[in-house]
Amino acid sequence: MYIIVGLGNPGDKYAQTRHNMGFRAIDKLADDLNVDITKAKFKSLIGECRIGTQKVLLVKPQTYMNLSGDALREVANFYKVRSENIIIIYDDIDIPLGAIRIRKFGGPGTHNGMRSIVSQLGTTEFPRIRTGVGSGDGSLVDHVIGKVSKDENAILDETAAKAAKAARDIIEVGIDKAMNLNNTTKKKD
Repeated sequence: MYIIVGLGNPGDKYAQTRHNMGFRAIDKLADDLNVDITKAKFKSLIGECRIGTQKVLLVKPQTYMNLSGDALREVANFYKVRSENIIIIYDDIDIPLGAIRIRKFGGPGTHNGMRSIVSQLGTTEFPRIRTGVGSGDGSLVDHVIGKVSKDENAILDETAAKAAKAARDIIEVGIDKAMNLNNTTKKKD
């Protein structure tokens, strides 16, 4: 079994922000797989599906970003899923807008949601898909939870679709091949 977790903040206020890239990717995956993510359980909204031969749980923690690990710990403990079968999708300011990067494991960096997950799971040994949102020019907080232009919103939707495909690839063809297929760099103009 796999758990795919998209990080974000609940509520309309945050819906179209850069910080909700994990939620966007989960929503895209749910649309592609015809899955409802409406069941409230484990401090999250969840939906069950299959990808290939694997049972998969799609998860959107409703704890707000900084406490994402609390929700994920409950899900992982209940289903007894190994950390290498937990895929986290989240926004990353250190990756150019529109690019994605799959990593097999690693530290949380400066991302508070990832810090919470690492703390609650007690490991960094889980795959993650980092979606590029760029770093912006001003305040970091304003950048990640501020409004985005219509043009950038379209790029973020494309990036979420790439992340959703990458998550499926990790399960269907393995993480090494998924990294080769999906890790992108955004060329500078």
